[in-house]
Amino acid sequence: MRADVRMEAIRSKQSVQPGQEGHQATNRGNPPEGKVCRSSVSLPVLNPERLRTAKALAEKAVRMHKVFSVQGPYPVVRAALRARGWVEQRMHRPNHNARRASTNYAGDSDDDNSDNLKKEQDPDGLYDIMSRLVRNEMVYFYWTNRRDTINTRSLQKEQITNHFAKARSFTTKAGLCVNLRNLHWFDSADPDTFFPRCYRPGAQDEKAAFIEDYRRTACTSFLKYIVEREQGVQAEGTGHNLRPVRIRSKLRSSPVVLSQMINNALRVCQEFLESLEHGDIDVPLETPQTLTEEEWAEFINGYYLVVHEGAEIENTDPFVTCCKAMLQRLVEVSPQLHIDGIHNIWIIKPGAKSRGRGIICARRLDRILSLVDTNPTLREESKWVVQKYLERPLLAHGTKFDVRQWFLVTMWNPLTVWFYKKCYLRFSTQPYSLDTLDSSVHLCNNSIQKHLTPSKQRHRGIPADNMWSDDQFRTFLSSQGREAQWQTVVVPGMKKAVIHALQTTQDLMDSRNNTFELYGADFMFGPDLHPWLIELNSSPTMAPSTPVTARLCTAVQEDTLRVVLDWRADRTANTGDFELIYKQATVDMPQYVGANLLVEGYNIRCRRSLPPLQSSDRSAPKHCGPVKEKEPKAEKCPATSAQSHSVVSEEVQPCTSLSFQNSPDKQHLECLKHFKKVC
Repeated sequence: MRADVRMEAIRSKQSVQPGQEGHQATNRGNPPEGKVCRSSVSLPVLNPERLRTAKALAEKAVRMHKVFSVQGPYPVVRAALRARGWVEQRMHRPNHNARRASTNYAGDSDDDNSDNLKKEQDPDGLYDIMSRLVRNEMVYFYWTNRRDTINTRSLQKEQITNHFAKARSFTTKAGLCVNLRNLHWFDSADPDTFFPRCYRPGAQDEKAAFIEDYRRTACTSFLKYIVEREQGVQAEGTGHNLRPVRIRSKLRSSPVVLSQMINNALRVCQEFLESLEHGDIDVPLETPQTLTEEEWAEFINGYYLVVHEGAEIENTDPFVTCCKAMLQRLVEVSPQLHIDGIHNIWIIKPGAKSRGRGIICARRLDRILSLVDTNPTLREESKWVVQKYLERPLLAHGTKFDVRQWFLVTMWNPLTVWFYKKCYLRFSTQPYSLDTLDSSVHLCNNSIQKHLTPSKQRHRGIPADNMWSDDQFRTFLSSQGREAQWQTVVVPGMKKAVIHALQTTQDLMDSRNNTFELYGADFMFGPDLHPWLIELNSSPTMAPSTPVTARLCTAVQEDTLRVVLDWRADRTANTGDFELIYKQATVDMPQYVGANLLVEGYNIRCRRSLPPLQSSDRSAPKHCGPVKEKEPKAEKCPATSAQSHSVVSEEVQPCTSLSFQNSPDKQHLECLKHFKKVC
């Protein structure tokens, strides 16, 4: 560092001549008369006092292990770290092409900071000088917008980074879809209670499961249509009530029999209920399906005509009772029945993209399958997901919205989760309707909606920037008399969904100390304010695109540093709006021993008693050992093998009765010696 300081001092002296400091301060960039500028590089002009200050700050930062590096436009993080005495070691800035490639490969990253690419204010060049002074020092804190920027395996244990390895196992749509199916191994919760049904149609078994689910949902939707028509419920997205006419199928010239459609729907639902109760466990595999492919084609076509195309049907009063009874049974086992609606809409998502790119809504089965099959590569790699669309979400002033909720993971073993108390809502630019499946109506991503013009028919209570803070939403709930449900329904539901999603991923993550990551969860609410998890994003955007995000994104970055730096050093430190919601008990990991396995223990020795000794005044000792003259007794020998037992029984038997007289004879002494030898 001293060599660097000397070089900077020489450059400073070359730029600042004695007696001209004041003139240089007012006319930077204009060389004195008679002087020739020999360098085309514009260097900052520093006086010696400023250079000594930079040197002192840099040396203190190195001594306190406070050298950081930030990649990306994160002025809030830089300012917060510098306020704590940290000095930045600036990363190499990628060129325009590299940045474009990075944007195209954003993957699961939700970072969209294109609106925040502003040159950092450093008028006196102090940050540049300090960065040069620490350019060869170890970096102790990394904050990047992409996890592959830093190789975590090459980091030392005291280095801090803001990305975990292998986080794509749950921040991609396909990863979250697969992981949540294993929730029953970690918790008794049912993922169908907070995560809409999801499939990967690229996998053959899941494609078949999706087709089965679509057909069954068509049956339940048709039954709901019959019941709601009788109750006078207005069709979603339409301005007219249904009027009774007769259906005519496009497949046949003869009219479709309504009773047959209802009967087929009831049979399919009944079979589904029996499968949940394992009533089909003894059904032979060769048993024919409830409906043949031809019957399914006819039913689906009739369903399209009635529900999608608005064809009117004949009097349904005789069938309403049985349809109601079946739906009541289904409600008990199908948590998503009330949000499914009647249109059977599914949303098709690329498995590793963010910010709404490539997402399409569709309601016809053939359309969905054709969209998935268009790209063979994505199909073979199972990167597409098909998820049930929430047709009946909670609306604000007739407009659809979703919620961006932040949470922070500071450790995977034990799992430690922090929940941010603030969030914000993102609105679509068009009023909600199912007459169209356009993204301007159904996708609330700001990266999509900011390029669209809000509809004149949209309620004036929705701002032009399409965002609300959580405080504004709570005011809206208060106007409807539902403000208390924010703390009793919404917040607990979001916390549980986040924890369950992380539980299913814990075994797939590399737990590393001094690592943290900030994530963004997207939720939608049902009519009862029950939150539904849509997806999880790494590197959530921190761009101050609206007044709401400018305030909240600044706060969440500052509070993140409070948790990972201040709270780590002092458990009483202020953590801002972050709340610790989950701290798992420590799980001891066994040490890896490789092939050097060791089994410790003791062999079992079977005891066998000697033949009974003859009675005498003094018997032989019971245990092997030196003979005591005071009260000698014959000891029982713990035999070690069958052979030793045979020796004892054959050779010692003649002298089993041992007694000691005042002058024992020679035979008795030899027998005693042999007895002790065998023992």
